[in-house]
Amino acid sequence: MSTILLVEDDISLANWVSEFLTEQNFTVIHLARGDLVLNKIKAQTIDLVLLDVMLPGLNGIEVCRLIRQHCQVPIMMLTARADEYDEVIGLEGGADDYVIKPVRPRALLARITRQLSNQQQETSSSNIITFGELTINQEAKRVTYFDQEIELSSSLFAFLTFLAERAGSVVDRDSVFKVLKKREYDGQDRRFDVMLSSLRKLFNDDPQKPKKFKTVWGKGYLFVSDAWGKDSQVTKIKSINKQED
Repeated sequence: MSTILLVEDDISLANWVSEFLTEQNFTVIHLARGDLVLNKIKAQTIDLVLLDVMLPGLNGIEVCRLIRQHCQVPIMMLTARADEYDEVIGLEGGADDYVIKPVRPRALLARITRQLSNQQQETSSSNIITFGELTINQEAKRVTYFDQEIELSSSLFAFLTFLAERAGSVVDRDSVFKVLKKREYDGQDRRFDVMLSSLRKLFNDDPQKPKKFKTVWGKGYLFVSDAWGKDSQVTKIKSINKQED
């Protein structure tokens, strides 16, 4: 069963859409403010976002851009204005589709189904993450950088993939431990700090002035998405095979 996050401050419309989609066997989560969306997406698995343009807190265009910095969940914008300018801005902000109010139920269902189908096909066909000259093949557990294969331990591969999937967002240590170690951060375990240092050595990221993997003081780790292009200098690539759990 797919989970849809509906972000709409018109309560009567939100209730109608929620009821209709629930009848179509979707799980619907409703929020009425734009500034609550990102935390909800980080906390819970969402399969598609129905996002109104005019919202309190943050407008839909701003919310869309924030979501895109975090993940590639399908986003459908909702607006009462049949304005081409709004549509262009929404799509440039990262939206996948645009629906004009008043919403027609069957048309809405068809477009949601299409977006979910497209997402499933993309996920099943690739499972590949690419940033510039870096490619992470999750299915094959293979990493290449400037066409050279990088040998990683399973722990380092999991950590690199976790950061890359959240490129552009600071990831706190507690989140890393919960996902990769299935427990909370105890405030003392520095294993992921050591592993970040290992990744910097692998990809020749200067620890004094890191560009690819940054540590944000008091907050966590940041994978920089635009630091993997051809302008990056690669002088030597090492292999780390023994850094395991």
